[in-house]
Amino acid sequence: MKMESRTRLQTWLPLIVLVVLVLLVGLYDRTFFSAGNMLEVTADTMTLFLMASGVTLVIMIGGIDLSVQAVASMTSCILAVYLPRFGIFAIPLAVIGGVIAGFAGGYVSTRLRIPSFIATLAVSGVVLSAGNWFSETKSVVIPGELSQTYLTWAVGDFLGVPNEIWVGVAFLLVLSAVLGLTPFGRLVRGIGAQERAVMASGIDVDRIKIAAYTLSGTMAGVAGIVMAARLGSGSPTLANEFLLPAIACIVVGGTAITGGVGSIWRTFVGALIVQVVRIGMTFIGVSVFAQQIVFGFILVAAVAVTMDRAKVLVIK
Repeated sequence: MKMESRTRLQTWLPLIVLVVLVLLVGLYDRTFFSAGNMLEVTADTMTLFLMASGVTLVIMIGGIDLSVQAVASMTSCILAVYLPRFGIFAIPLAVIGGVIAGFAGGYVSTRLRIPSFIATLAVSGVVLSAGNWFSETKSVVIPGELSQTYLTWAVGDFLGVPNEIWVGVAFLLVLSAVLGLTPFGRLVRGIGAQERAVMASGIDVDRIKIAAYTLSGTMAGVAGIVMAARLGSGSPTLANEFLLPAIACIVVGGTAITGGVGSIWRTFVGALIVQVVRIGMTFIGVSVFAQQIVFGFILVAAVAVTMDRAKVLVIK
């Protein structure tokens, strides 16, 4: 009975929190409830969601990926630098950069038996240097005509809905299908819940882990491309403030930091919660740097609620 109550709490609490926060912010500023503002808020959420969606898979297997903000920044630099030279082919080139970074983090962690936070932190340093090398340590502007030609899928709108929302919803559906309808998704949950049992059944656990990290790097790369398209430039520091909010929205959405429990739609709800909290803090005049403190408290509180302490007998 206790387990069933915990499951219901993890499922419905994020949605309840989101509704309460929207009502509170809306009561503070009635214009918040307008359709245009709601669409704008959702569009602004999508880059954070795209980055967090890949990390969700890594956390569900019991790992962590600390390289995603550096990967997003690097891919924005690749896109900005090579779009004038290669045109539309700069987009898959940037995504490949994310794929390689994610694969490297997973390979180092699994094959060398290094804790994931150390492996991905090391990859983050390498990726950060690569971003500075591609951009020559400066922000690179994407010419407006190139943006209109090759990046309209990430900017503008379709049927009155910002294209960022369409992109986010598309990846939400695809990743949800991968996690819920494929053997890979079932193995991700299984590894997070009982890794030894999965290994005993003859499954190559390392291969699944590497795939999860690779998807995380891929989604970080997509997030970096969308960010660069929206801002009209790439920079090696473009996503510097996104790591803590990304992890926060995963855990706030109900994905257990100990693995085994979670979903992509929960991360989407968590991203909306983080965005509404950010907007609320902006309304009352909280600085961007102070907001990181608030996200830190939110992360601690969310972990306290969602963490399965039965899996971690000793806290180190």
